[in-house]
Amino acid sequence: MLKVEIDSFSYSEKTILKDIHFTLKPGEHLSILGESGCGKSTLLHLIYGLLHLENGSIFYNEKKLLGPTKTLIPGEPFMKLVAQEFNIMPFTTVAENLGSHLSRLDEEKDNKRIDELLKVVEMENFKSTLVKTLSGGQKQRVALAKALANEPEIFLLDEPFSNIDTFRKNKLQRRIFNYLKEKNISCITATHDSDEALAFSDQILMLKNGTKEMFGTPEFIYKNVSTNYQAGFFGEANLLPKNIISTEETSEETIIFPHQLKISKEKTQLKVTIKKCYFKGTHFLVEADFNGKILFFNNSHSLKKDETYWLKISKKN
Repeated sequence: MLKVEIDSFSYSEKTILKDIHFTLKPGEHLSILGESGCGKSTLLHLIYGLLHLENGSIFYNEKKLLGPTKTLIPGEPFMKLVAQEFNIMPFTTVAENLGSHLSRLDEEKDNKRIDELLKVVEMENFKSTLVKTLSGGQKQRVALAKALANEPEIFLLDEPFSNIDTFRKNKLQRRIFNYLKEKNISCITATHDSDEALAFSDQILMLKNGTKEMFGTPEFIYKNVSTNYQAGFFGEANLLPKNIISTEETSEETIIFPHQLKISKEKTQLKVTIKKCYFKGTHFLVEADFNGKILFFNNSHSLKKDETYWLKISKKN
């Protein structure tokens, strides 16, 4: 089990991370969700052992990891980190890149392993291709396969699908994360992609300015957002007066997602004027004006600009 206890970590006088504590069991997948610059990459580098942690400690199976000041080669051997800068050799073939992490004592066994990894990242047809001729997304897939070559116990991924086209990304995510589950490999992913975090994580750690904003299962996180920052990861969100959805007298506000709002045949407190409709394939995202404030809701068909409607809240979660 991995146990992370970071009291604080700073570059010079600037604190990057503070009060980050969690554990990760074998085979579990933790997503670190946060905006750019919130400390996601730094956290992965600390866990892997590229940065020295003075105020805190990291344990694996009750053994304290000593970090780069106590090791000849930074980076723990039972972990692999796929960083945003790909660790690949451009002037060799895809197969040679993957083979560089294998024993090379049994050529037949190595070839079988290379073929298995190429299948996981859907690169079977590029086995003999020079890496320098590949696209950015293809290079990213080679980096993923190369890091998996020796089946690490912990897999650290820093925005691992950022260069991969959407139509291929969804399938690749399923293949990679299902493979990790099958092999009981623990995984920590730094991402700003909430769809990825919700679909594949066992736990989500949401960061804001280097501190823990939320922690819990994907379902818990989604159903308990309470601020614009938290809700912003899950698409457009509306911050509305809480007394609109309850009879209590309060000045507090609550988060309502677009799918929770429906057109009402009866008059309600939510009278809106249509501003614009955005086609989303399965529905339209409607932008409307509510008392001078922008509000979003989903609808099955487009609505005309400047028409007025009453909305009701179908369900809070």
